[in-house]
Amino acid sequence: MIVLDLSCEHAHRFEAWFASSEAFDSQLAAGLVSCPHCHSRQVRRLPSAPYVQTSSHSAPTLPPPDPKAIAARLVEALRAAASQSEDVGERFAEEARRIHHGDAEERAIRGKASSADMLELIDEGIPILPVPPDKDDLH
Repeated sequence: MIVLDLSCEHAHRFEAWFASSEAFDSQLAAGLVSCPHCHSRQVRRLPSAPYVQTSSHSAPTLPPPDPKAIAARLVEALRAAASQSEDVGERFAEEARRIHHGDAEERAIRGKASSADMLELIDEGIPILPVPPDKDDLH
């Protein structure tokens, strides 16, 4: 575990714990790191001295993760990713198959599909991820 000093675009400074520098980089790229003060996702790492644990110090205990907060951030990240994809509407299942079989350009798409269509795509080995609709309804 590492502790990183971070700052958002509004100069709010805060610390966060990560499994590694790589874990921080991947979570930042996925939009999962945000300022606890203003919730900005424009976060950068600040220079900091390494933390060295000695026998006279014990590791800090972290509060238990909040499953509802984690789920809400995951759904938010999924919606953000979906908003940057091409909306193919009712042609979702057809276009997903075309992309999977190399008959269309590989790209991120979103659209509408019935439960039966989604199950067929999964059975065919085509990776899909249903995203819960937002109040603005991306689909």
